Amino acid sequence: MRNVTLRQLRIVEAICRLGRINLAAEALRVTGPALTLQIQQLERDAGVPLFDRTRNGMVPTAYGIAFLEAARAVEDSLVRLEDSISAIKGLRTGRLRLGVVSTGKYFAPQLIAAFRDQVPGIEINLFIGNRAEIIAKLRDHEIDIALMGRPPRDVEVRAEVFGDHPLVFIASAGHALAGVLEIPRERIAQEQFLVREKGSGTRISLEIFLSDTPHKLEELGTEIASNETIKQAVIAGLGIAFISAHTIEQEVKLGRLVILDVVETPIRRQWFSVSRSDRVTTPAMQAFERFLLAQGARYLPVVSKPYPANAFR
Repeated sequence: MRNVTLRQLRIVEAICRLGRINLAAEALRVTGPALTLQIQQLERDAGVPLFDRTRNGMVPTAYGIAFLEAARAVEDSLVRLEDSISAIKGLRTGRLRLGVVSTGKYFAPQLIAAFRDQVPGIEINLFIGNRAEIIAKLRDHEIDIALMGRPPRDVEVRAEVFGDHPLVFIASAGHALAGVLEIPRERIAQEQFLVREKGSGTRISLEIFLSDTPHKLEELGTEIASNETIKQAVIAGLGIAFISAHTIEQEVKLGRLVILDVVETPIRRQWFSVSRSDRVTTPAMQAFERFLLAQGARYLPVVSKPYPANAFR
């Protein structure tokens, strides 16, 4: 396999990503027949089929997946090489592909802006997605660093804490529990919940919090896949929610939402900077990780006490 070219690896990646010869050819600016010949030649040289040709498109075989992993590893190596050359030249330049779970979009812009002020030569490509999407991008080498609440267990990673992540119960200002102190778990479990999709960090934390009550989360609430929609539904009085305190600063200050004083809350989690442990960190990654550890926490909204008034300081 020493004769495999970078062009061939990029062809494999494009077909895996797009699923069809014509789409991959268009993305690579070649003709469909030329791309087909390249794949056929690569399959002959390797002695194995890289794709199953189906009515729904090109599906990579196990061999094709192995080639895809090699293609992504080579691209990562080229990015690191470019950054290393810049570092040797004394240039504070490079590229960073940053993935942020959707809850983090409330502070990520300020954090990135502060980093760019200090290291203006580093280009940052930002990806926002739910937890599953960010983990998939990390697994597939599509991002360099992920900011998330819990490091994944099915990917070998390096993880560093850079700040607290409090989770709280919220309700509309006119809710019957607004202003009530020390609400028991059993009482809050009787409410109608608006919850994130299965697998989200806040939903998992809520399930754990209510695990010793007789209520099942599936019976308690309505599933909503957006923090913004959840907040608007709570404001409208459709139920209560368990949510990151970083997402509600403005609504609490404006009096549209209140934080309920539920016993043993806020639940304190942490924000992590996560990267794959099987790759060498680039100078751009190192610079961003140093910035996060030294200054990242100051760009997170800070919750004091879970009372309706003065919830943020």
